[in-house]
Amino acid sequence: MASSLKKLISSFLLVLYSTTIIVASSESRCRRFTSIISFGDSIADTGNILHLSDVNHLPQTAFFPYGESFFHPPSGRASDGRLIIDFIAEFLGLPYVPPYFGSQNVSFEQGINFAVYGATALDRAYFVAKGIESDFTNVSLGVQLDIFKQILPNLCASSSRDCREMLGDSLILMGEIGGNDFFYLSSEGKSINETKLQDLIIKAISSAIVDLIALGGKTFLVPGGFPAGCSAACLTQYQNATEEDYDPLTGCIPRLNELGEHDNEQLKTELKRLQKLYPDVNIIYADYHNSLYRFYQEPAKYGFKNKPLAACCGVGGKYNFTIGKECGYEGVSYCQNPSEYVNWDGYHLTEAAYQKMAEGILNGPYATPAFDWSCLGSGTVDT
Repeated sequence: MASSLKKLISSFLLVLYSTTIIVASSESRCRRFTSIISFGDSIADTGNILHLSDVNHLPQTAFFPYGESFFHPPSGRASDGRLIIDFIAEFLGLPYVPPYFGSQNVSFEQGINFAVYGATALDRAYFVAKGIESDFTNVSLGVQLDIFKQILPNLCASSSRDCREMLGDSLILMGEIGGNDFFYLSSEGKSINETKLQDLIIKAISSAIVDLIALGGKTFLVPGGFPAGCSAACLTQYQNATEEDYDPLTGCIPRLNELGEHDNEQLKTELKRLQKLYPDVNIIYADYHNSLYRFYQEPAKYGFKNKPLAACCGVGGKYNFTIGKECGYEGVSYCQNPSEYVNWDGYHLTEAAYQKMAEGILNGPYATPAFDWSCLGSGTVDT
């Protein structure tokens, strides 16, 4: 009898212990984020490029019709409206994340954004050594991170929390970044060692995450790259490809998408390595590739027009895109219903596409591991 009772108590304690571990693990992954800290390029830039540009040489995103679907006038975002980072902020009940550069009398307590249009993962010196000097390559991921470290004491001083607590309660968005590194090299006709360059990019992203973990960061959202073989810019560049080079269903170029997916797999491998090294940190991979690619596979299902490869804003050719006559330039028109388009300007997406991508990342299935929102109650991104 005593033996049976002991076994029963042992079994009960084992179940109780296991349940406690599961609950504790679940609770540790669910956070009520109080701010968003963002690094990256034009996919997340909420206005930094405007303030970093010469007033006599403003970027395209400073001009109509950028922002025409939501912000009026243009905010510097590379779209007709909101970006993924904006929909994340809405979901979390936070204000839109203000750009760091040029902001005056703006509180950064609930978010700060260092992402810059055209930014690279690798530092400017790398490109200069390759014979490339672009105005867009001087605010790399490393530079963004250095600036953040420099101003961090001031950010903490204006908050009721210490630095580690502030970072621990923040969702840190790491990118998307790295696409411009490839673009600058290929557009200048430089030979590219794909594997070596991607290794350097991943190393830069990984190093930035480790630095932020040391400062107190607990939750990171790290996006992979887009399906480049579906962008109007790339399709225009490769328009002399043979019929066999295109996917008959989507019209995209599979070879380019497969290269991107290979790079994404390498990034995921590194993120898994970091997750094992830092088990108390939550490193989430955002699958930008597949969350976007489904729109090209089944456009009508998601409210887009058939064959949604052409840019909404642009001119010329099969894909409504011509280098040197791009969106924002004088005389370049735009579609009347941007919400029916996936591609906005040939490089970037419409607000409608970003909104649906954000939903797939926040509510699944395009985040690995999935976000745990159990401590927030039920919440979804409106579409």
